[in-house]
Amino acid sequence: MRRMNRIERWLRDSDLPVEKSLARFDMKRLPVKVARQARVLLDGAFVDARENVLAFGCSGSGKTHLLCGIAQELVRSGRKVVFNPCSLLVQDLLIAKRDLRLSRYLKRLSKFEVLIIDDLGYVQQNREEMEVLFTLLAERYERGSVMITSNLPFSKWESIFKDPMTTAAAIDRLVHHSVILELNVPSYRLEQAQRGQQTTPEPPVAEPIATEDPSPSDESPESPQKKRGRGEKKREV
Repeated sequence: MRRMNRIERWLRDSDLPVEKSLARFDMKRLPVKVARQARVLLDGAFVDARENVLAFGCSGSGKTHLLCGIAQELVRSGRKVVFNPCSLLVQDLLIAKRDLRLSRYLKRLSKFEVLIIDDLGYVQQNREEMEVLFTLLAERYERGSVMITSNLPFSKWESIFKDPMTTAAAIDRLVHHSVILELNVPSYRLEQAQRGQQTTPEPPVAEPIATEDPSPSDESPESPQKKRGRGEKKREV
């Protein structure tokens, strides 16, 4: 019972999206190699070895869902994980640096065995923001696992870190001990939208209501003059 309560608390503290579980992920969409890698990651050996996991793919390919699903299972096996969108993490790092407590913030993050940085490079950051992010990556090198999702290949990471030397150093630290997942699959959201359009039935077309043509004997509408005249007679009564 105590272990269950601890796991539930760790899941809350992880900030992992609860809806992104492996039970809700379609593993059949993955390339055979990636599906095999994902199953191996579930045993958590990469965490013990302080290795990183880097997931690449286009928007909607399921890279975030896959890593979050794996991370939830890691928490249930007794490992502490924390999830951060890259843009929000960078802002927290900047605030900590401004308030002269960056080292304290990095120490707090070091208590988590796995740090997930979601959507690296999705939002362009300035040089100062990337400097604090590099500081974090350097701090965790060989000390704790990092799981990263990105829609940009390594060849375009200079647009993230703004400097060739910093880019090379960041890639070197991440790749040295890492598992790389390449999700070269179509967008799941786009597939769902297309499938919904195909299965949505066309709305029924209402048939016109047949109306009888007025016969010649039908009275024609009264003229405005007649209506006014009738109204005047009622007022006289």
